Amino acid sequence: MLRGLVSKVQEYTKNPDPLANAAGTIAIIVAGNQPFYPLYLHAIVGAAAWPAWLTLLSTPFFLMVPAIARRNTLLGRALLPIAGVANTVLCVKLFGTASAVELFLLPCVLLGVILFRPRERVMMVLVLMVPFACYFGLDWILGPPMQIFSSSEYNSIIAVHAVSVAALIALVGMLFANILSTKNL
Repeated sequence: MLRGLVSKVQEYTKNPDPLANAAGTIAIIVAGNQPFYPLYLHAIVGAAAWPAWLTLLSTPFFLMVPAIARRNTLLGRALLPIAGVANTVLCVKLFGTASAVELFLLPCVLLGVILFRPRERVMMVLVLMVPFACYFGLDWILGPPMQIFSSSEYNSIIAVHAVSVAALIALVGMLFANILSTKNL
């Protein structure tokens, strides 16, 4: 049963463009992990983590990446970092910059560079502008967070965010190491 599910997911993410294939794979892994985020926060802060369930509002955008990439690889690849930025902005509104959730903008910047070919620099620059603009505007545009925690709770939340960002960057690195080893760009 699990093997069949994995096979269907691989079939859904499969794309002849190796960059679009990587974007689809990353997007599906992120979408598959999103339901665990509220559970992690609930384990840390209890019922006060209820706003984390709102982060699932971004899941459909991650799930759409492979489908859009099949129709237009450039748009599909651009959607992934933009969906990541939107999810991060939502999380900053929910938990504030004290949670260090804006660390998730780092993999968005990485994806904004690595998902595009040299001839696609215009799209790359446009996509890269999104996380930088959001980072510099987060504090004054979003206002206070929906939920505030104690400093010890924030320390635990920061640890979850830091490890999650590191794992996501490692995943991106592994996928692109495979792409580069085949030199099939």
